[in-house]
Amino acid sequence: MEEEAHIDEGHGEAHEAHGPLDQFEIEPLIPIQVAGYDVSFTNSALFMFIAGGLVLLFLMGGMRHPSLIPGRLQSAVETLYEFTANLVNENAGKEGLPFFSVIFTIFMFIMFGNLIGLVPGAFTFTSHIIVTFTMAICVVIGVTIVGFWRHGLHFFEFFVPHGAPKFMLPFLVPIEVLSYCVRPISLSVRLFVNMMAGHTMLHVFATFVVALGLFGFAPLLVVVALYALEIAIAVLQAYVFTILSTLYLRDSLHMH
Repeated sequence: MEEEAHIDEGHGEAHEAHGPLDQFEIEPLIPIQVAGYDVSFTNSALFMFIAGGLVLLFLMGGMRHPSLIPGRLQSAVETLYEFTANLVNENAGKEGLPFFSVIFTIFMFIMFGNLIGLVPGAFTFTSHIIVTFTMAICVVIGVTIVGFWRHGLHFFEFFVPHGAPKFMLPFLVPIEVLSYCVRPISLSVRLFVNMMAGHTMLHVFATFVVALGLFGFAPLLVVVALYALEIAIAVLQAYVFTILSTLYLRDSLHMH
């Protein structure tokens, strides 16, 4: 009986180790304790550094020897640069261009983080709400500071709907404030949920393919299609996060 219990326990641990949600587990690589707080260097932090490093290598490699007739790498860098610049200009206007470097950094960091997470064995740090919420709250706090810096106390007028009857303001202003405060939650949850759900689905279908063996050809085609879809979603979610950030910046600059 003890042997059977031990075997069952072993099977349970094996099953748990290969569960679809285990890929999101944060593991400490270098344990660090500071004043009783755990600030260990984790797999999540590692892949953030990898994503940032790859972005730097990509940009530096593409612009190392710029030419009038660009190569593939230079064309890719210039395309992403112009795409983001047009995004900022169209949504925030010329006043938003001084903040282009921040928007471009956000876009590249999230996109590379999403794409790296699709590499087998890699860790998707954008699948954690703490990561996406931190980025989102930084964006919202940043654009709020820009709003007060540009408009001063008149920025509070942003929460007063234009043309609304005065007797409705006690009801509308709290709604506007609440809507503004919810921005980092909606911005972060959208990215986190899409990344987590997509990777979980890929893991489940891949498990079916392995379990079916030679009969897993049809599910394998589904996995390939899902993988291609996840690549598109990885880029799309970086775009959505970026364009919403530019819209928030526009609101702070123009208050409409």
